[in-house]
Parts: sequence; structure tokens; C-alpha cells
Amino acid sequence: MQKKLHIQLLPKHLFWDIDIEKLDVEKNSVLIIERIFNRGDLDDIKMLFDYYGLERIKNEIVKAGFLDKKTLNFVSKFLNIPKTEFQCYTKKQSKNVHWNF
Repeated sequence: MQKKLHIQLLPKHLFWDIDIEKLDVEKNSVLIIERIFNRGDLDDIKMLFDYYGLERIKNEIVKAGFLDKKTLNFVSKFLNIPKTEFQCYTKKQSKNVHWNF
């Protein structure tokens, strides 16, 4: 049985820049999944799996606009998805880098 995800259950500190009351857990699923994987803890990630399920998370996380390097590596290995399938990876690779620090 799928649990219900309430806006009030979302960690507010992860959505500090957004009016959390206006988030729709269905329409804004990519944003919610992206934020929680980037900045949430294991309990937050478990809540995502309880609500969205593995397949939906796999389908949505590849659409994320940004995942930091560590999170991208973790998600890629954990969900068994090649990095090249992530939009944030292919977008990053297409940028010209002038300086290599």
C-alpha cells in the first residue's frame, strides 16, 4: 500500500527558497526528489521510496537539473543507472570549461 506524502512532512529546511504550501507532490516530483537526494538524510530518502516507489524515482531522478558529484555517483550506483543517462550529467559535459582547477 502506497503511503501518502503530505507537504507538511517534507523537510522545510530543504525547501527554504520555495513556498512549500504551493508544492504539488505529483507535479513537482522531480524537484522534490532532486532536493531530497541532494540535501536530505536517509529518513527523507526512505520517505521518497515509500511514496513514489523505485520505478518512479528512477524515471524522475534522471530529469534532475542538478546533482552534486557525490550525489550523482551515489544515485548512479544505488539505482544502477549509468551517469550518462542523467540530464544534469550530459548538460554539465556540454559546457565549455575555460579553467581546470
